[in-house]
Amino acid sequence: MSRLNLGTEGAVATMVASASVNQAGAALAARAFPAIGPAGVVAIRQLVAAAVLLPVARPNLRRMTWSQWWPALLLGLVFTVMNISLYTAVDRVGLGLAVTLEFLGPLTVALCGSRTPIDLVCAVVAGIGVYVLVLPGPSTDVVGLGLGLLAGACWAAYILLSRLIGARLPGLQGPAVGTAVAAVLYLPVAVVMLAQGRFTVTALAYGIGAGVLCSVVPYAADVVALRRVPARFFGLVQSVHPMLAALAGAVILGQVPAAHVWAGIVIVVCTNAVAVAVAGTRAARLPEPLLARPEPS
Repeated sequence: MSRLNLGTEGAVATMVASASVNQAGAALAARAFPAIGPAGVVAIRQLVAAAVLLPVARPNLRRMTWSQWWPALLLGLVFTVMNISLYTAVDRVGLGLAVTLEFLGPLTVALCGSRTPIDLVCAVVAGIGVYVLVLPGPSTDVVGLGLGLLAGACWAAYILLSRLIGARLPGLQGPAVGTAVAAVLYLPVAVVMLAQGRFTVTALAYGIGAGVLCSVVPYAADVVALRRVPARFFGLVQSVHPMLAALAGAVILGQVPAAHVWAGIVIVVCTNAVAVAVAGTRAARLPEPLLARPEPS
């Protein structure tokens, strides 16, 4: 039996469970927005993720060279911008729409990594999907949509930086340093909110839950899954994220997407699956982080 067939069922179950936990965590994090806002949730999430990853990766900061430091510092900035832009977009336009817009980041990387006619078709179809998803009009929240796209651009930047960092730092050291940088940048936010007494027990619980469910658990699950299946197959399964985000938003937050939003999500998800499958023909020449989700952040 092939490697793919041997562990596929367990790996798929792991990846779907990881994606479900991730989006459920994002939905729970949104419940803390009224008390501490997206910035407060991100601050707690970053601190929790750094507290878990640094002891695990144990990077030797004193021995790191500048060629190792600068991509790790950039990764920390990417984490900082990506999470605040995504959570603010979730607060303004809803979880399903925000995550789908963010998902355009890895889709763009997959399309840019290929030069076949089908890539042009995928790009056009993705554009149609986004238009159907948004259906711009006078009441469109342009800021929220822009922040969702900014999160997608950060996701794309994460993918490219991960390729570089993976070649310069072993194991989880790069993401751990990047997460620590983001945690330091958000530390003043946490201190100010703590001084203002805004960190209620409920808000802290939601924030810590976001750190565990959106960073720690999904990352550990993805590591296990990537040991059993090729990166291309992993990338295909990641297409479930926008759908699960829409479901989590509907069930946990009561954000029921309109029919055109569901249609746009389906188009973008299917386009991503095709694009990743095509890009997979060249995956053997690229490091695996190219198709991985941007964790831990």
